[in-house]
Amino acid sequence: MFLHTHPYKPFLFEGATKLIVGTLPPPRFTTGDLKEGDVDFCYGSRDGQLWSILDRIFKLNLDFETTEKAVQQRMGFLKKRKIGICDIVQSAERSKMDASDIGMENIVLRDMFAYLQQYSQVNTLLFTGGNSKNGPEYFFRRYLKEHGLNLELISNKVPRIHQFVLPSADKENSCWPQEADLSGDGRVIRTVSLTAPSGAANRAVGSLEAYKKMKDKNPEINTIDFRVLQYKDFF
Repeated sequence: MFLHTHPYKPFLFEGATKLIVGTLPPPRFTTGDLKEGDVDFCYGSRDGQLWSILDRIFKLNLDFETTEKAVQQRMGFLKKRKIGICDIVQSAERSKMDASDIGMENIVLRDMFAYLQQYSQVNTLLFTGGNSKNGPEYFFRRYLKEHGLNLELISNKVPRIHQFVLPSADKENSCWPQEADLSGDGRVIRTVSLTAPSGAANRAVGSLEAYKKMKDKNPEINTIDFRVLQYKDFF
């Protein structure tokens, strides 16, 4: 059994207003056996699409290589746009050395409330995936449930938007009952469940009604184009 620990600390800084929230990078980022074209940073897998999508949206001209320059390009962009990264999974065990979310077992989650309370300007969480098992929204729902909270649906249109009220630090550190009414207490944080920026999600994208309609209007549209248009509204 391989202990898959997150290789990166959350990328957080004062002034951040949004957080990208995923699960774990591929195991090779934990072992350090990077492939040519990987970037040694969050979402740096050459097989992932997040940075390719953002590169297209913002015309960043990013390098896709294992260099410090490539890392600094991404950090600079995130700070400029006030976007942090705080994946929700700290570690998991795997019987197979792959990057699938479904293959994670004995999962340890990060204390998301502690980060959100420390960085008080964060008002939006951008999940890199929906509520399918072992996805970031799935784990966040589990985390909220453990604290007696739930996500409130704001928009059921893909990407789905929810919100919750973050309990104040005083309440979170006290023995307040799980069923406590927190309405009006703390700050409201919105969550956006983006279509996952991975090749594995392409089949799911192809089945979306919104994608089919776009494809009917413009047969040249592909699954990356769909994500570019979706992500543009939230980054």
